[in-house]
Amino acid sequence: MQVGPLFRIRLIAAILFVAGFAGAPSSASAQGMPSPFVQEVLVKSILVTLSDAVAYDNFTVLHAKISKPFREQFPPEKLRAVFKDLIDKRAVFDAIVAKPIVPDGEAKIDENGVLRLKGRFETTPKQVKYQLGFIPSDGLWKLSAVTIDIE
Repeated sequence: MQVGPLFRIRLIAAILFVAGFAGAPSSASAQGMPSPFVQEVLVKSILVTLSDAVAYDNFTVLHAKISKPFREQFPPEKLRAVFKDLIDKRAVFDAIVAKPIVPDGEAKIDENGVLRLKGRFETTPKQVKYQLGFIPSDGLWKLSAVTIDIE
């Protein structure tokens, strides 16, 4: 993992989008809480996609993997602007795929139907910490909020 000095990059999608989903059943929420394995796949796949987007300065794949409301608010160019600090610091954190997730609390589906996952990867020399929100979109759990800290 390559990063500069301590920095934080945050992108928190407006959870206002979620209000529209709270009463609407979908196949993802109807399935209930995903298994720990599925949670790990969700976390690692979105973070590796973000790492690749930063490394190649191309946010189209990340854009395609996020929830529809998030896609509408954050086109690839806007995602690039939000994560500019990671690009400038040449942050690459794809080593997370080889590390186990260390959860910081229980996974939960909140009152708005948002799957909340929070944890970290004990990578060196810096730890990768995340807080992710997923909502049902296109029949799958898709990213609706992300906070990533590399410190």
